[in-house]
Amino acid sequence: MDMLMFQLQKQSATPLYKQLYREIRSAITAGTIAVDTKLPSKRKLAEYLQISQTTVELAYSQLVAEGFIEPRPRRGFFTMPVEELAYLDLPQEETAIRDVPKPTYGYDFNPARIDTRSFPFPTWRKTAREVIDEENHELLLAGHPQGDESLRVEIARYLYQSRGVVCEPEQIIVGSGTEQLMPLLIRLFDKSLSFGFENPGYALTHSIFEHDDRQAFPIEVDEDGINVQELDKTDVDIAYVTPSHQFPTGSILSATRRAQLLNWAAAKPERFIIEDDYDSEFRYTSQPIPALQSMDVGGRVIYISTFSKSIMPSLRIAYLVLPPSLLNAYRKTFLHYTSTVPRIDQQIVALFMQKGHFSRHLNRMRKLYRKKLECLTQALAPYQPTVAVSGEQAGMHIVLTINSEHSEQSLVDQASEAGIRVFAMQNYDLLKEKNGFPKIVLGFGGLDESEIQQGIDRLMNGWNIAKTSSSAK
Repeated sequence: MDMLMFQLQKQSATPLYKQLYREIRSAITAGTIAVDTKLPSKRKLAEYLQISQTTVELAYSQLVAEGFIEPRPRRGFFTMPVEELAYLDLPQEETAIRDVPKPTYGYDFNPARIDTRSFPFPTWRKTAREVIDEENHELLLAGHPQGDESLRVEIARYLYQSRGVVCEPEQIIVGSGTEQLMPLLIRLFDKSLSFGFENPGYALTHSIFEHDDRQAFPIEVDEDGINVQELDKTDVDIAYVTPSHQFPTGSILSATRRAQLLNWAAAKPERFIIEDDYDSEFRYTSQPIPALQSMDVGGRVIYISTFSKSIMPSLRIAYLVLPPSLLNAYRKTFLHYTSTVPRIDQQIVALFMQKGHFSRHLNRMRKLYRKKLECLTQALAPYQPTVAVSGEQAGMHIVLTINSEHSEQSLVDQASEAGIRVFAMQNYDLLKEKNGFPKIVLGFGGLDESEIQQGIDRLMNGWNIAKTSSSAK
């Protein structure tokens, strides 16, 4: 037993079986325990080291799995020749891998957040219970690669009624988020084709084009949306736009620009438009603006949207509507792919929509977010004209233009020191150009009305912005 006189640290965070395994492995590798030596039985070694027999069994099992020892029937465990594996015994420090702690905020004006407290949990639970049933055992099998037909039927019906999108369920591709569907879509196009994207715009889109090694150009956005003349001069083939509510400026693509953009796409056979309709459900100043796809007569618009804002971000369900000219290419390219969204989740959403729960939920949330927006604009009104509001026609965020000499990043830092999270417009600007006064993106979906009022007052105090004399009366 002397050869196995190991010093096990019972107070160590490293499990005893792992300590024992390492000690025996090191002894075998160093030659302290010779090849073909019989090791003590699990019971005897456990008694000798005053540890449990289970601990010895776990250590021996690991050594067997890695080829340091072998069990011989009715004889015990014997060491193996492992000279060529000596490098495995190099001392290794166990590094604890920990998540970097995220800062906490008293008031988080993140534009990606939704009102989780108003979600219809009882209705969702009842719907899920209907789906998760023994009679639906086929849901345990892989479904249609484009997504379950029942969900695609409901999506097609909803898009036609709410957005004017004309499509068949066969044109719809269901996937786990825009970041999963966009790379698939990009791969349908020849690598020689170039992309144009709105600037400022979604940082995710910028990185997707970069990661897929595609040539992409930032195209200026103004109060009427993407600049189509600049798009034409850049010689772009595929344009990515958010026409109904541009992110992050909040501008709406004007009727003139919509016609210009569709004419631009029709001018060359390889041109397409990717329309991201990410939060079109929430419009407050008028009826929802029809999707660009509803105006498309040439099959040039690829429509993409998600349930992240309308239901929940964690659901991870987005969808593409492909023009017929791209559908065959998609099926050929991704013939062996399966849908990345679990079928049970797809069926819950399909039933949620089919029974009218989705439309009722949207109506409630639209009213709720409208009240929050009114509360936000009223809270900001006393600070005008130092603070100007834009982009409030739709969506779940606005843009503040601050009459200040401070930079956007300085304002963000000052807000953070006050326990408030806001976002600099330049974070979404690939060119990082400074134009005029600093602009701050402010989301309101995740805060209630009292939090909005308190958060704005604290934010303005952190920025040393006083209420105007006229509003303070």
